[in-house]
Amino acid sequence: MKLAFVYAGQGSQHVGMGKDFYQQFPQFAELFDHAPVDFDLKQLCFEGPEEQLAQTRYTQPCMAAFAVGVTDLLYQEGIRPQIAAGLSLGEYSALYAAGVFSRGTVISTVALRGWAMEEAAQGLDCSMAAVLGLDREKLQEACEGAAELGTVQICNYNCPGQLVIGGEKAAVDRAGELAKELGAKRCMPLKVSGPFHTRLMKPAGDILAAHFKTINFQPMALPVYFNCKGGPMESGDTIPALLENQVQSSVYWEDTIRRMEADGVDTVVEIGPGKALCGFFKKTAPSIKTYYIDTAADFHSVVSALKGETA
Repeated sequence: MKLAFVYAGQGSQHVGMGKDFYQQFPQFAELFDHAPVDFDLKQLCFEGPEEQLAQTRYTQPCMAAFAVGVTDLLYQEGIRPQIAAGLSLGEYSALYAAGVFSRGTVISTVALRGWAMEEAAQGLDCSMAAVLGLDREKLQEACEGAAELGTVQICNYNCPGQLVIGGEKAAVDRAGELAKELGAKRCMPLKVSGPFHTRLMKPAGDILAAHFKTINFQPMALPVYFNCKGGPMESGDTIPALLENQVQSSVYWEDTIRRMEADGVDTVVEIGPGKALCGFFKKTAPSIKTYYIDTAADFHSVVSALKGETA
């Protein structure tokens, strides 16, 4: 078995996330009780309100805390991946799994990232939209056709037939119209607070770049596949530069999945909450076996299944 851990991105959060882990695992509870944030993370995750949990500056540290807690429990069970990756925000949790960040550093850094992304979006008339049923070349053509109205880019290459565009609202709306003319089945606006993974996020990248100079990056204990490359880092790359670039450039998730398949990954565990990434794997590389961990019950069943495979 060649195992990869993959970490969910923003959007899969929900009120109640982590509560059953908190009740069952003292190690998880300690993390949530002492998370390095300036709000009551436990209260927000377990009780809401949902509107606040959905705000980027709160979503991101809550998601990271959940991911860190579940990763620690898997490691405690002796279950470790050969490769890790995460969608957008989840990339930081993948780096935690690889030993690059400490618990406190990853949560506080992600909290800063969420705040910086919200700040970068202030005052912008922006939007994002999911485009279904169109290949990336035609969608790029649509974006170029709408560029005279402002910034619009492909933000996420999630899986075949599922792409996301974002930028200034007039340009995104026009690109959606052109995409439909080129054969897209649907173009659906997304409930997001900014044009994430576009060049409009450069101010957030600048804030992160300054922050990265103040923290320690440990060597990776296992390969992490990076969003902006669709695979592992190459000679000349640095983790701080890749993370600075990530917030303002496209997420090549379909490419990441295909690279994992080519590199022999046959089993994936999605560390959530949610199971969106498993869906992307099933559409892109259906031969890869997928598991997800959203609840404590999921955790117990996944641990049993993986230990059974290696027994």
